[in-house]
Amino acid sequence: MDAQGRGRAEEIDPADQWVLNPHTGNYELRLDHSAGQPTAPRVTQQAASRSRRAAAPADSAPPGTVPAARPSRTSPGVPGPRRGDGPPPGGRRGARKRKQEKPRGKKVLAIVGGSVAFVLVAASVGGYLYYQHLNDNLKTTDVAGAGTGGFKSDQAFNILVIGTDKRTGTGNESYGDKESVGHADTTILFHVSKDRTNATAMSIPRDLMTDIPDCPTKQPDGSVKTIPGTTYVRFNTSLGQAGRDPGCTMRAVTQITGIPVDHFMMADFNAVKTLSSAVGGVPVCLGRDVDDEKSKLKLTKGDHRLEGEQALAFVRARYAFGTGSDLDRIKTQQAFLSSMIRQMKSKDTLTNPKKLFSLAEAATEALTVDTGIGKLDKLMKLGTELKSVNPKNITFTTLPVKDNPREGKKHITVVVDETKAPQLFEMIKADTSLTEVKQQEKAAKDAKAAAQEALLQGNRAAASDVRVDVYNGGGPQGSAGTTLIWLQNSKGVDKASNLGNAPAKLKKTTLEFAPNQADQARALADMMGLPATALKQGAADAAPRTPMKLTLGEDFKQAGVSLTAPTTAPEGIQRVAADEQVCQK
Repeated sequence: MDAQGRGRAEEIDPADQWVLNPHTGNYELRLDHSAGQPTAPRVTQQAASRSRRAAAPADSAPPGTVPAARPSRTSPGVPGPRRGDGPPPGGRRGARKRKQEKPRGKKVLAIVGGSVAFVLVAASVGGYLYYQHLNDNLKTTDVAGAGTGGFKSDQAFNILVIGTDKRTGTGNESYGDKESVGHADTTILFHVSKDRTNATAMSIPRDLMTDIPDCPTKQPDGSVKTIPGTTYVRFNTSLGQAGRDPGCTMRAVTQITGIPVDHFMMADFNAVKTLSSAVGGVPVCLGRDVDDEKSKLKLTKGDHRLEGEQALAFVRARYAFGTGSDLDRIKTQQAFLSSMIRQMKSKDTLTNPKKLFSLAEAATEALTVDTGIGKLDKLMKLGTELKSVNPKNITFTTLPVKDNPREGKKHITVVVDETKAPQLFEMIKADTSLTEVKQQEKAAKDAKAAAQEALLQGNRAAASDVRVDVYNGGGPQGSAGTTLIWLQNSKGVDKASNLGNAPAKLKKTTLEFAPNQADQARALADMMGLPATALKQGAADAAPRTPMKLTLGEDFKQAGVSLTAPTTAPEGIQRVAADEQVCQK
């Protein structure tokens, strides 16, 4: 029986019959230990390789001994030495070949590569979780259709920023009315231009006397409840009072200005503290020492960096600066917000990850927004739209107001200045930047001079010779009738007629006339403030006593209000650029 057969018969693994001769360093087959042959210690398969490394070379022998002759390959008992460490062909190897180790450099790369992959996965998961965390920070309000619900990258848009006097947050209950439901204490209509190069931030005084319209509000159960409007009340009651939500403030602003509001953002007292701290403090300048008991603001003349409680005291201070009116407090708030914008856009903030994380945390915790921008990705998109606006092109201004004629004391309450305010509203609606006003004023003067020179070369008909039929093609209801009365009573145009509604709606007001009626058209355009684009001259002359055709479009507001967008700001309007530091006095 051969070795393999013998091994199977005795249930011995043939591989275990190959043992290492420590004297020769070679494996030898031991078929029968009783054959009288000198036996070598058995070496198991697991220890084989270790013993082999420890054995002397094949050609050496222990000191003082004579090396034994190597058995011949043809010896019937013991085969000769093999090449390699395994058994002869057909048998199992006595010791498994060791797996070749990777070079150390490759090991390190594999470990580092695995670590990097783990870090990237962890960062991705962590980033997603943090994103969700910030997303969960946001609070939203469904304004029941008060806003447009969106903004497009190729259009100007308007955000209503509301600061409430609600005393939420640690320590804020000590400020004034701790039971306040949160009125519209600070309100700014933030207009961003179509080309994203400039913005106008118009503050609306909290003590403005106005009418608050009826306001549909979304209830927790999904139903809509309409809060009845009120007449001649303070503007700040558009929020909080009688259950009014930010959508009511949005509606009130649109009613006052005629400017549609797209979205709102609202924050309370705590936001001022957390945001100012997140950016490492907001630099301010004081023109004199201040020690105001009511706001708890105590600062020396000069430059300061305010955060937390001090920052809140600064924006709350009403009697510390100017005449102690709400209008002077608005100037203080505008100076603070201008400085905060500069701080947020500074390299010191944008290159500081800790500040950026703190700012993201503080902003999302502080804000309540409408559902249209109530997700972090939408706010990020909004931020992308705003990032290109340079602070020098952000102009803060205040809605033009005058003292309330019903009150004898100055600046207790105010009313809209009907002379100056419409001009500012039209500039915002026409997307005209206040930062460009100086250049535009010069261009307007040059254009006006050129236009006046051209007009001098053309004749104007007398008002009594102007014949015109008036149609309403999109203006407010009854506009054709009210315009007719205005032309007849205020301008002396007694040959005008009201022909009711136009056959089709028009976006823009137009005046159609024949070449031989050009003098009448010039006269009427002057009276109504029609732009050159509104004049549509026909090809053929008209028969005598044929009236021109004036169609009032959707851009028409009321008789006497010019349709030519203003290129100059109202005289004496308060304004300051966000890149300017103004010392408060």
